[in-house]
Amino acid sequence: MSLKPAKRPEGRILMAARWVVGHKDGRHRLYENGEVVFEDGRIVFVGHGFPGEVSRRVDYGNALIGPGFVDCDALSDLDTTILGYDNQPAWKKGRVWPRSYLEAGPYEMYSREELAFQKKHAFASLIRNGITTALPIASLFYRAWGETVQEFEDAAEAAADLGLRAYLGPAYRTGNQLVEEDGRIVTHYDEARGLAELDAAIDFAKRHEGAAGGLIRAMLAPDRIETSTAELLRRTAAASRELGIPVRLHCCQSKIEYDLVLAQHGMSPPEWLESLGFLGERCLLPHGTVVSGSRLVDRPGRDLEIIRDSGASIVHCPLVSGRHGNAIDHFGRYRAMGLNIAMGTDTSPPDMIMNLQIGMILARTMAGNAGAVRSEDYYDAATIGGADALRRPDLGRLQPGACADITVFELDRPHSGQVIDPIQTMMLTGHGRDVSTVVIDGCFVMENHIIPGIDEAADNARAQAQFEGLMARYPERTLGHPPMSEIFSSSYAIERSEAIA
Repeated sequence: MSLKPAKRPEGRILMAARWVVGHKDGRHRLYENGEVVFEDGRIVFVGHGFPGEVSRRVDYGNALIGPGFVDCDALSDLDTTILGYDNQPAWKKGRVWPRSYLEAGPYEMYSREELAFQKKHAFASLIRNGITTALPIASLFYRAWGETVQEFEDAAEAAADLGLRAYLGPAYRTGNQLVEEDGRIVTHYDEARGLAELDAAIDFAKRHEGAAGGLIRAMLAPDRIETSTAELLRRTAAASRELGIPVRLHCCQSKIEYDLVLAQHGMSPPEWLESLGFLGERCLLPHGTVVSGSRLVDRPGRDLEIIRDSGASIVHCPLVSGRHGNAIDHFGRYRAMGLNIAMGTDTSPPDMIMNLQIGMILARTMAGNAGAVRSEDYYDAATIGGADALRRPDLGRLQPGACADITVFELDRPHSGQVIDPIQTMMLTGHGRDVSTVVIDGCFVMENHIIPGIDEAADNARAQAQFEGLMARYPERTLGHPPMSEIFSSSYAIERSEAIA
């Protein structure tokens, strides 16, 4: 496949600001009144007083220039998890298929055009929030089964058009959770379908790895451990090793998942993955919150040690976890154990900075100690941690030879307050919308908050209409098929105006 990358500016570009996050001797460091110079998609200088000639110089003033964020569980659809924020339990509110919906025949609730739109809309939102490398994640609840190759052909085109660095691959599964009439949650399997989807995903990976001048890479994405059979996971691991591409599997994210895997296999999720030979350095495992010996699981075990010793990475998504009353226990302890932690947004808004802030709050709360984690620990996870999970030493850091994936974070917004340290200020008062300029692979994909070719107001209106259409179909896949008013509660009583003739 020959997707065309964006045209890079010619010559050396120098970016200057009050603060620059450079990288030296294996660590980030701050350069006050620093400079970053890049050419032909690569960093050539970070520091003070670049001695060479440049074709363009941009001074961003009171801002922080840093590496782009690496989002290993990047929201890529119109987020349905927000519908469960105040509408629980999930199995009663359309988040688990009732058997009646399965027997009636699940169908795609979005058209190809709608799926293509929501990918591009989501990718633009990622860029807006300073995310330069993304591994997309979308819900399968509204799908006929897994994601399709066709929609990821469209996703590759959207990522290339916008200039987003993306690891792409359709999600697949051999099983799906069902809720019975009595409220029991079970798993329905269709292994032949899932294995066929895996074969299609492998073919997609072979055709797209390195497309758009290397901007598009491939990954394998079995959806969830509790909806995967052993054969699916074994074949996935073998393909990942053969192709040298990452594999992401949602794991250790809920008590339901833990209990289902334990009941079916007599092992915890990490123990089962270890027995299958699945785990390895290219494995990314969101979310790592429910493990043996944690506050939700009495059963003792070595789940975290198994993940660490395998070289796999945990993808930490604190915002979506916290919304559902969950958290890893805790970030500082996981890091002290030697686990590599990458970050993911996974929910709306896809604001990496908000995720870092919520993560810090949850970590300190879980530890009962404000000193359990510092601002730079989370900033490292969103940059170096994600790059290391992908085996990409050329990402997540600004140093000579690294990819020119750069963000400009404004420090003089009205809400910023007084700056004592730029990273600490980001963690205290920052928002993703404080990112004003984004460079990916040496191309300016957003300048002064504007992404070329994107009509934000029109896209938001289209996204709202599309989302409401999906909500209208929720009764079909909700236990007992209640009306929408019973699925989605209102915060307060609503008084509507009479229609005007």
